Amino acid sequence: MKIWAISDLHLSTSCDKPMDVFGGAWEGYTEKIAENWKRLVAKDDYVLLGGDISWAMQLEEAVSDLNWIDILPGKKIMIKGNHEYWWKSISKVRNILPKSIQAIQNDSIRIGNILICGTRGWTVPEHGKTLDKDDEKLYKREVERLKLTLNDMQKTRQPEDYVIAMIHYPPYNMMKEDSEFTKLFEEYHVDKVIFGHLHGKLVNMDKVYVKNGITYYFTATDHIDNTPVLVYSD
Repeated sequence: MKIWAISDLHLSTSCDKPMDVFGGAWEGYTEKIAENWKRLVAKDDYVLLGGDISWAMQLEEAVSDLNWIDILPGKKIMIKGNHEYWWKSISKVRNILPKSIQAIQNDSIRIGNILICGTRGWTVPEHGKTLDKDDEKLYKREVERLKLTLNDMQKTRQPEDYVIAMIHYPPYNMMKEDSEFTKLFEEYHVDKVIFGHLHGKLVNMDKVYVKNGITYYFTATDHIDNTPVLVYSD
């Protein structure tokens, strides 16, 4: 069994939101994702989806995007991104999820001896700067939500377990300095973290970076050539 990761699918099968207006990396990207996904992912594998899955505004509009994901190989686990306007109630989201997809919100999921947890996150302070009042409030709220998912994971954690966390926003700034997010990942001894959110040619973010013993994967689809990234193999 393998675990793959990809973020920011930005699907729009039920609405007119073409991504190619954001540059050549987005031209035909859904076809490329599907092709690479089918080539790499086996039916017993898992794919972690790090948020910004659908451009849908309403829950019923997201169904066709979720069905698009459902027909691809493997089992999928997703978290909420900053564009998930359709995701308002986790119970309602879970009621419409296809069989192959699970969602995390303030909780965690076990796959054998692997524990998956995650939250959306928020903008972290850049070097020498502070967040404005509104961002600071959201940042602190997401820190508390990260604690909830990590605490849920910790309740069932065994010594031999392996922990992978998902967060939509980058958990550190461009200087890769500590944040409240990275401190929590270290406090709870998380093994790996995947994130996305950032797009465009000007983004200078390492695709794989080891910080204080934790491996971080930047998995925004336009920066990984629309190809799921292998983050675990047994």
